[in-house]
Amino acid sequence: MTDPGLVRLNELPADAAREALRACCAARVWVESVAAGRPYPDRTALLDLSTQVLDGLDWAGVRQALDAHPRIGERARQSGREEAWSATEQSGMDSATVEVKAALVEANRAYEERFGHVFLIFATGKTDTEMLEAAQQRAKNDEATEEKAVREELRKIVSLRLAKLLDTDS
Repeated sequence: MTDPGLVRLNELPADAAREALRACCAARVWVESVAAGRPYPDRTALLDLSTQVLDGLDWAGVRQALDAHPRIGERARQSGREEAWSATEQSGMDSATVEVKAALVEANRAYEERFGHVFLIFATGKTDTEMLEAAQQRAKNDEATEEKAVREELRKIVSLRLAKLLDTDS
C-alpha cells in the first residue's frame, strides 16, 4: 500500500522538505540529515533515521531544538504548522486554573534557572497538573539524568510531529 504522506515528503524539493521538517525539530543537523535521507521506503525507515540522528546530536544541537519550543502554558513563537501542533499538544493546559497556571510559571522559572533551557515534555495526553508535577519533579534531577529525560521527550515529540507531517494533506 502506498503511503501518500511519505510520497509527498519524498517528492518535495530539498528546500521545501527542510522547511517541512523544521516544524518537527529545529535542530539543523537533524533537519539536514532527515531531508538528505530521502527517499524513504516506509515510515519505519524515516523514524529509524530520525531517532539515530537525534541520539547522535551533541548538546548544542539539542539546544537548537529546545530553543524552538515554547514553555508549557505559552504559545509557540513561530507561526504556522508548529504553532498549531504545539497548541494541540499542550491542550491539557486549556482548562488549567489560575493557580495551576501560576504554579507552572514558577516551575518553568525554577527549571530554567537550574538547567538553562526550557522544560521540555511530551505534553500530548497529559493534564495540566501532570505537566506541573513533571516540571517540579524533573527540576530535582541532576544534569545527566535530566539530559537523558530531555532527549527522550524530544524523541517522542519529533516522532509524533513526523506522523502529523505525513498525515497532513498539505
